[in-house]
Amino acid sequence: MTTLMFEKYHGLGNDFILLDNRHSHEPLLTSEQAQQICDRNFGVGADGVIFLLPGQDDSDYTMRIFNSDGSEPEMCGNGIRCLAQFAAQLDGQEQVTYRIHTLAGVITPERQGDGRVKVNMGEPRLLAGQIPTTLKAESEKVVDVPLTVGDRTWQVTTVSMGNPHCIVFVDDVASVPLEQLGPEFEHHAQFPQRINTEFIEVTQGNYVKMRVWERGAGATLACGTGACASVVAGVLTGRCDPCTTVELPGGNLEIDWSTGGVVYMTGPASFVFSGTLNL
Repeated sequence: MTTLMFEKYHGLGNDFILLDNRHSHEPLLTSEQAQQICDRNFGVGADGVIFLLPGQDDSDYTMRIFNSDGSEPEMCGNGIRCLAQFAAQLDGQEQVTYRIHTLAGVITPERQGDGRVKVNMGEPRLLAGQIPTTLKAESEKVVDVPLTVGDRTWQVTTVSMGNPHCIVFVDDVASVPLEQLGPEFEHHAQFPQRINTEFIEVTQGNYVKMRVWERGAGATLACGTGACASVVAGVLTGRCDPCTTVELPGGNLEIDWSTGGVVYMTGPASFVFSGTLNL
């Protein structure tokens, strides 16, 4: 039997099991094992398992993550805030900034000292081929484009923050049947690598409400990359300001796209408990 120590963190209720994987460049668990451990009835319970691996390409560390369904996303905004706190705890020092290599590129989280982490999320990718989606030609942006899902046509905007997002602006986010629509958007034929879907209600120019269906995890309490993508979509469609608070079921994130280049995300990341896995 193999024994592994883990710690559990959450970012606005988006929760993760974190493993110290610094001695190996390969994840300590298979995707199937991660799926079992994420099960909320028969495992520890989490939206994903995150591995802290040795750095590459001049980064401090590498991040890998398996979703609760065993799939591997490019990166995770709430997860990388948790990973920064986890790395600092393991290092035993008050390092403020880390360069983290992810499948979406190098991401730079900066610990704020108040339990919050500010993350340079990089520049959004807006071309259809970068999402990817077949809603437009590969070299075109997908902004307020009609998409038929179920028995209704929705106006959608797509943004990649290293992972794919479909943003839908609605009048009342609370009334969206997320459990029904989420899977239909995620597996829509126009999104060959599946899609994360955010439903957004703009309450004022600098404040929006968001509900999210995450690719590979389902309905979650928060999604950092989704919040970033949604503000970018809001700016592109003239619906919200570059500096906007995003209210999620788990709490608020501050998103800043005032540079028109990189997107900054600021929010909390909290330790929950530690434990032992017997495999």
